[in-house]
Amino acid sequence: MQKELEKIKKNFKTKVEKITNIQEFKTIEKDFLGKKGALKQILDLLKTLDKREKKRIGKMTNQLKKDIKIDLREVRKKITGHNLMEEANIDVTLPGKRLPQGHIHPLTQVLTNVERVFESMGFSVFLSPEVENEFYNFDALNVPADHPARDLWDTFWLKDNQKIEMGDEKTKNKKNNNQNIKPEKLLLRTHTTAMQLRYMKNHNAPFRIITPGKCYRYEASDSTHDIQFYQVDGLVVNKEVSIANFKAIIEELFKRIFSTSIKIRIRPGYFPFVEPGFEIDIACYQCQGENCPICKGTGWLEVMGAGMVHPEVFKNAGYNPLYWQGFAFGMGLDRLAMIKYGIADVRLFYQNDLRFLKQF
Repeated sequence: MQKELEKIKKNFKTKVEKITNIQEFKTIEKDFLGKKGALKQILDLLKTLDKREKKRIGKMTNQLKKDIKIDLREVRKKITGHNLMEEANIDVTLPGKRLPQGHIHPLTQVLTNVERVFESMGFSVFLSPEVENEFYNFDALNVPADHPARDLWDTFWLKDNQKIEMGDEKTKNKKNNNQNIKPEKLLLRTHTTAMQLRYMKNHNAPFRIITPGKCYRYEASDSTHDIQFYQVDGLVVNKEVSIANFKAIIEELFKRIFSTSIKIRIRPGYFPFVEPGFEIDIACYQCQGENCPICKGTGWLEVMGAGMVHPEVFKNAGYNPLYWQGFAFGMGLDRLAMIKYGIADVRLFYQNDLRFLKQF
């Protein structure tokens, strides 16, 4: 069997020197190292030998196998000019295949665009908490306890959410002594408008800010409504600001978001925290104000609520409404994205379907 190994080695050396292409290389590799190759046949015969001879021949066979692999690797490099794992029929001068890349979510794209537009007009971005208390979300914005927005069907109130504003021992003792300590009721904010008092209490006018973020309302889901949605609120306070200033800012926003001039209209609307209040519509992107199912034949799409800041809101913040004035606005980012990309169902944004998301 040792002579057979010497014969295999000599035969390999003779054939490997004649290899000129990858096809010949593969044939030699199969003849000597394949499942039915010469070395495999030797290994299969080891079981017929005694223990001592089996160990000796097995060692010689494995060493020869190792040597053949090393020689083949060197030959492969010479005939292909590439590494062992490369195929000879690959043109290495061709550009490589691009690996699939992730996509920024369409809502994030629109939000980033909106923030950049407002920042270019001198606005600052202010973030407020998603878990809010009823004072900032309702009371401070002229929304009394009996207002429909305070109803359980509209608001996600947190269970066992009452907490004492001061948690030290003195406060606890006062509670135990039946002192009047008003608990703080917590909820998931229903609108980013809740930021107004938070900001005004800690900053001096004049200023112009926007607050983007996720809001929550307990309502039925359909193609245009969901229990969660993104909203962008804005607030501008100065000595002399008017609806004309607001109109100019919003027209510039829509022009840069939709990359074209958009026709808008302002109509009266009611919001407890502004006076007067109004709503903003834009001409339908599908029919350009003519008639289509998306705008339900009206030619317009509602995108925003706004108005001049109510004097009571200024008073709650410690501002003199005779000296300061301003306007506030709020728009649904989901609705803006639907209009921009022509999406008919808002729920697609939250279903994580890659077939949908890869389009953006």
